[in-house]
Amino acid sequence: MNKVLIIGAGPSGLVLALSLARQNIPVRIVDRAESKPSTSRALVIHARTLELYRQLGIAEATVAAGHKIETSNIWISGAHRGTIRLGDAGTGLTPYPFLHVFPQDLHERLLEETLAARGVHVERHKELVGFVEKDTHVVARLRDTSSSNTGAEEEYNAAFIVGCDGGHSAVRHACDIPFEGAAFERLFFVADVEGSGPVFNGQAHVHFDGTDFMLIISHAANRARLNGAVKDSSLTAPLRDGKPDVAYEDVVPRELLTRMGVTIDKTHWFSTYHVHHRVAGSFRHGRAFLVGDAAHVHSPVGGQGMNTGIGDAINLAWKLASVMRGAVDGHDARERLLDSYSAERRAFALTLVQTTDTAFDVLVDEGWVGWFLRRWILPYVAPIVSQFAFFRMNAFRRMSQVLVNYRESGLAAGLAGSVHGGDRLPWVVVDGEDNHGQLKDIVWQVQVYGGAKEDLREWCEKKKLPLHVFVWNEAYAQAGLAQDAAYLIRPDTYVAVAEGSGLPERFERYFGDVGVIV
Repeated sequence: MNKVLIIGAGPSGLVLALSLARQNIPVRIVDRAESKPSTSRALVIHARTLELYRQLGIAEATVAAGHKIETSNIWISGAHRGTIRLGDAGTGLTPYPFLHVFPQDLHERLLEETLAARGVHVERHKELVGFVEKDTHVVARLRDTSSSNTGAEEEYNAAFIVGCDGGHSAVRHACDIPFEGAAFERLFFVADVEGSGPVFNGQAHVHFDGTDFMLIISHAANRARLNGAVKDSSLTAPLRDGKPDVAYEDVVPRELLTRMGVTIDKTHWFSTYHVHHRVAGSFRHGRAFLVGDAAHVHSPVGGQGMNTGIGDAINLAWKLASVMRGAVDGHDARERLLDSYSAERRAFALTLVQTTDTAFDVLVDEGWVGWFLRRWILPYVAPIVSQFAFFRMNAFRRMSQVLVNYRESGLAAGLAGSVHGGDRLPWVVVDGEDNHGQLKDIVWQVQVYGGAKEDLREWCEKKKLPLHVFVWNEAYAQAGLAQDAAYLIRPDTYVAVAEGSGLPERFERYFGDVGVIV
């Protein structure tokens, strides 16, 4: 069996490799760099990602190594104006009801070490030159970029190739897939600093000065991550190749930090970047796929980018595994299953780009709406609203990606209770038993809340599908699950079919229609 060739060893590439390895699919992962730069920007890991990490066996290690943000503070022109409570805003919704911070460089190290423990090692100094697709595989050309062997090339046969190689994806360029969109007219900066003062307190701090903003997240003793954005027109840095040659002093507002009582003792690293908002025309081209920033880039508002790329990887992994194991009946069924990756994830990416763009535009709007938001809503109204659990829960639902669903997908069917095919399975704990605990294996399964009909038991036994039956409790009804209904769960923990009758006939038809063999 040819391997899946993954180009790029950022979080999405590493998660894809890990999920495939967990499903016993051979994989090769390469990256052109010696190691990922320490100036990695992503910091927040949302609850839905942690739920998916639970299936990969790394959720607890991720939580233990990171930091929970309990509070966010609002600063205006150097003065503290308000405090927004976060806490465990998603209590009762997920086993990870908090905002979790884990710097991307440490995050990647954990993923790579976990992958290596399964016998898969990232090959550094390997870049994709191009590839040719054949009937049964792709032939990729890889170039060595190491100083000892620069320019040496090899040809490699892979079953599939996946571009996890960022906004300038070589895989996307080789496929000639359009990547339409534009850049924001602001320069973003990020720095990892060490210092003292009121912002080094394990909390988040959002600072506004006119339409410029800065986010400070304290994630370790005397350490914090600074993220911010300034208008290009306000830069006075010298030009290099027609663009400002920006230094730390050009964008980080030292005077404002001083007014905030902050002292920066050491800057461990600093980087600037322009943010684009783009979505690839398709996430699939034959045997090639795009994941993460190779497929979509957008505003950093809400910390959605890396989490979305990880969601891409989990969605694609089980579909590739099904095809490579021969668990799909016929060419047409294989194409439908693989096409569903682009259909499901691109629809979400388009929505995400639109919502994050809107949020960013409002945040930095130079008109009265932006001024009113920054001067009154965020510092004065938001802290009051955050005292109410309902508002905290609503905000958490939107930010944490637990609302992501595939209801419009061709892989979704049925409704039982308020749970649709395509929904994330609601998380419920009854008498210490957690229904998501049965999702640890990357397999199809059936869950019943109440009594399982004998026909369903016999069908699951014949198909060798795990059947998990939970004694009925009103807590399940409160979560939207229907008594005695049967829920067919996909390998990526989303509901495939919600069947109110509790009988297996619809499941049988579903597998026939989709072409998956179980």
